[in-house]
Amino acid sequence: MPESQLADWQARFIHYLRYERRLSDHTLSSYRRDLTRAVQWCEQRAIIRWQDLDQHHIREYLASRHHIGISGKSLQHELSVLRSLFRYLIREGETEQNPVQGVRAPRVQRRLPATLDADQLGQLLDAASAKPLELRDLAMMELFYSSGLRLAELVTLELQDIEANNPILAVTGKGSKTRYLPIGRMAQQALQKWIKVRHELAGADEPALFVSSRGGRIHPRTVQQRIARWAQLNGAARHIHPHMLRHSFATHLLESSGDLRAVQELLGHADISTTQIYTHLDFQHLAQVYDTAHPRAKKKRD
Repeated sequence: MPESQLADWQARFIHYLRYERRLSDHTLSSYRRDLTRAVQWCEQRAIIRWQDLDQHHIREYLASRHHIGISGKSLQHELSVLRSLFRYLIREGETEQNPVQGVRAPRVQRRLPATLDADQLGQLLDAASAKPLELRDLAMMELFYSSGLRLAELVTLELQDIEANNPILAVTGKGSKTRYLPIGRMAQQALQKWIKVRHELAGADEPALFVSSRGGRIHPRTVQQRIARWAQLNGAARHIHPHMLRHSFATHLLESSGDLRAVQELLGHADISTTQIYTHLDFQHLAQVYDTAHPRAKKKRD
């Protein structure tokens, strides 16, 4: 039997994503994991070239993954990875067809993101802080809520990215795209308090804005743990995580402005359909107001 070419083209594709598309290590790991799984499935069926796959094979592979309980969202991602691979193979002249085109994963019911209201955020962000680690944690939370940062964007910030009299932050997000974000007044104040004491924790040559107690760049998992701990210590009734602060940022902006395009730009969403999830949150809020206030909607009192 001829030697399989699947893994060779997988490696070339990952190299292309790393050095031409400049995708993050996290994204590359996800792509590699999905493709390795597909390679194993193909080789078990004596398929040795990507161009030997047709739509029937793709649907069979999808069904096998669905049968073992893989979620619709994960299947959508796996299909997206395969679709991108075949676009690359077409570009390289290795095949003329993209068998993934037209194949769809099971529909996923989109869950609304959890958010905090203004009172809950006030309880979280107005808590007293004095120690360097507390000042750091508060500055991180203020920045998440002020500017809608992703966790990966926050941990990659450098000290030089923050200027005392400049309320604008340049952030490089997904796809190596840079966007410019306003920093709110309270976030600016929290950042300056942190920067004044940062030297007590940071290593001499450490460029990171946010550092751990060991002096190096803070790890994403540490950020998650510290925010959860802060919330618990300050009486939060639920688990708080960085993305909840980003969701709250988006929801509150949309409620106040109604400008979906502006929120899309601030969040760094490539597709406005991703941002539209927040219109559902906004509608939920409006529906609650309606049910409470409208004479023909209010429940009669017994």
